[in-house]
Order: sequence, then structure tokens, then C-alpha cells
Amino acid sequence: MTAHLRAAPDQDRFTAETERFRRELLAHCYRMVGSAHDAEDLVQESYLRAWRSYSGFEGRASIRSWLYKIATNVCLTALRPRPIRVLPSGLTGPYDGSDRPPSPVAPGEVSWLEPLPDVWIAPPADDPAAVVIERESLRLALIAGLQYLPARQRAILILREVLAFSAAETAEILGTTTAAVKSGLQRARARLDELTPEQGELLEPTDQRARALLDGYVAAFERSDARLLEQVLRVDATLEATPFRDWQAGRAMCMHVLDAYVLGAPGDWRMIATTANGQPAAVVYHKDVDGTLRADGVVVLAPTTGGVVRVVKFHDPALVAAFGFPDVLAC
Repeated sequence: MTAHLRAAPDQDRFTAETERFRRELLAHCYRMVGSAHDAEDLVQESYLRAWRSYSGFEGRASIRSWLYKIATNVCLTALRPRPIRVLPSGLTGPYDGSDRPPSPVAPGEVSWLEPLPDVWIAPPADDPAAVVIERESLRLALIAGLQYLPARQRAILILREVLAFSAAETAEILGTTTAAVKSGLQRARARLDELTPEQGELLEPTDQRARALLDGYVAAFERSDARLLEQVLRVDATLEATPFRDWQAGRAMCMHVLDAYVLGAPGDWRMIATTANGQPAAVVYHKDVDGTLRADGVVVLAPTTGGVVRVVKFHDPALVAAFGFPDVLAC
């Protein structure tokens, strides 16, 4: 009993000092591993390790940098035996062959990137600058590109470019030298420039133009209106969907696949607007053979002033619950 009473204030102090960083640590772990669910587990592991070593924390670094050191190293350890998470566009070039439905990848053959619900990591609404920075650092294209960097280069880039730690702080977090950090950052920047496609400036999800594009995309599916969908997409739009290997480049090819194999009849689809990775998104429901609208996945759009330049659909019904929506909708 005495030991318990003596430990309780430490637990209260630990929670008071560390809990406010949980959301940003979740975003950090997501950038590192490309999976929202894995990031949750890694943050939990980070807090467990932090609590176990809290009594030895001497305050020579800030509590924030100490937590980032723990979380970064938890991520680096977790990444060693794991394949990187990818999108279809990371596997092969766009499909332009014979007319056939997109071909799925065999289960377990590929680890797919996952979207991140914005509500999981949203910074305070009274800090608009932090909101914009957070969104930009979580764009799907950036997260997909980061996964191809060696894990330590990935960590260096995120710590320096996204989180604004100094070279010395980053070196301390990673247990290396400032020279190694500077060299790693230079290589990571060059490689990421090669990996990240130019999309033009994306509209913020709160922008009325972005919302109009999302509304148009949703309406096109719910009405099975190919003409409306064509108006939403930019001429150089790309379309990809997990777990399918094939992906399409150019509005004409995107429209052919969507019209021929996806749109279906009016009422087959229902979508509810949300946001993911700092981009407009929707949770998706599809009508099954008995007429029930069941969770189908999440679609994330990349909107620009000229239209939607990229559509990524994640065919994973479990994601709908992660975004806070039910598995079944009333028709």
C-alpha cells in the first residue's frame, strides 16, 4: 500500500507532462511506418517505455525530445523485419493494356499503405499555422514517398524537416553525429524529390473549392453519373485502389475503368464526407446482394484548382470503423 501511494504522484506527474504529446507522436509514428493501426501500437509501446524509464529522466533534454527519442527508436526497431507499405503506383507503371477489370494482388503479397483519419491527430483549432503544417506533412503522396527511404534517413528527414529539431537534437535522438545527420538529410531530400510526384498545389480540405470537388465526386458515384465524375477529374488525374495492382493515369483511362467496372447503378454506393491525411476524403458503403449498404473502405482525393489530380481508394471495410462510422448504413 505504501509503495502504491508513493508511486501514484509520479504517475500523475508523468501523465501531466507527457499526455499532451500523444497526438503528435501518433502522427510521427504514422509518418515512419505508413499504417494508422501500427502507429497506435507503437505510440502505446513508446509510452510504456517512457513510463518505465521516467524515474531516470534527468531533464537534460526537453520532455518532448525525450519522448521523440523513445518513439523514433521504437519505430526503427519495429521497421527492421517489416516490408515497406506501398500504394499500387509504387509497384509498377500505369496500366494501359487490354480491356479487363483491375487485377487484385494476392492476400499477404503486399503490405499496403493506410490512410490516417485527421481526427486522430488534429492539433488545436486555435492554432491555424500548426493545422496547415500538420496537413502538409501527412499528404498521402509524401507518406508513400517516405516509405521508400531507408528507415534512418526517413527518421532524419522527419525530425529535421517536419518537426524542426536541430541537427544536434536529431543526432542525440538517433545516437549519431551531426555530420551523419546532415549527410543523411541531403541524401533523403534528393531521393524524396525523385519519389514524390508533382501534383500542383493542393487545396486545403476546408477550401470551398475542395469541398465542391468532393461533393461532386460523391454525387457522381451515388447517382452513377459518369459525366459528372469526368468534370471532377483533372485531365492528368490518376486512379489507384488497394488491393489492386493495376492503376490508371489520365482522365480518359480513369473514366473507362470507373464507368465500365465500378460505378454500377444509381444507389449502389453511398459516401460520407470526412478528411484523411490532410485531404478531402469519404467513407464508402456499397450495396450488397440483399440491398444492405455495408462498409467498403475509404477514398482520399487530391484536389487542385483544376480538379482532382489523384484518387486513392482503400478497399478495407475495417477502415470505416477507424474513421468513426458504422459498418452498416440504413438505406
